[in-house]
Amino acid sequence: MSSGTSSGSSQGTQSSRSEDDLDLQAQMERRRKRRKESNRESARRSRLRKQQHLDDLTSQVNQLKDQNKQLSMALSITSQNLVAVQAQNSVLQTQKMELDSRLGALTEILWYINSSTSPSTAPADPAMVNSFTTWSSASDILGANAWNQQQPIDLYQCF
Repeated sequence: MSSGTSSGSSQGTQSSRSEDDLDLQAQMERRRKRRKESNRESARRSRLRKQQHLDDLTSQVNQLKDQNKQLSMALSITSQNLVAVQAQNSVLQTQKMELDSRLGALTEILWYINSSTSPSTAPADPAMVNSFTTWSSASDILGANAWNQQQPIDLYQCF
């Protein structure tokens, strides 16, 4: 009987081992399924983050393109304004040269008139005559009456 008893107890042990093995396998299967599900969820979140990053970059590209267009238009307008100002500056410089030439001629005329009427007070060089002397000489030459009556005098008639 001892053989029957020993065989009966070994079957009970074997049965409990296989139940333990089954429990262990089921537990490992549950863990594996949880890991797979966790990995799927992690991959889904990763794809969402990647898509969000791509959308942000696309939006940034569009904003930069718009900003580039605005800056290009501003540059174009500024360049056009620069050309206009340069043209206007050229005209003004030409007018200044013409006015300087006229002033020099008038100064020289006044110097010759002054030197012929009062040679002791005339400066040695017509270029050294300042504008105060020029205008005071002009009032002397044209007479006090013309200035007091405030009649328009065309100084450009000399040309």
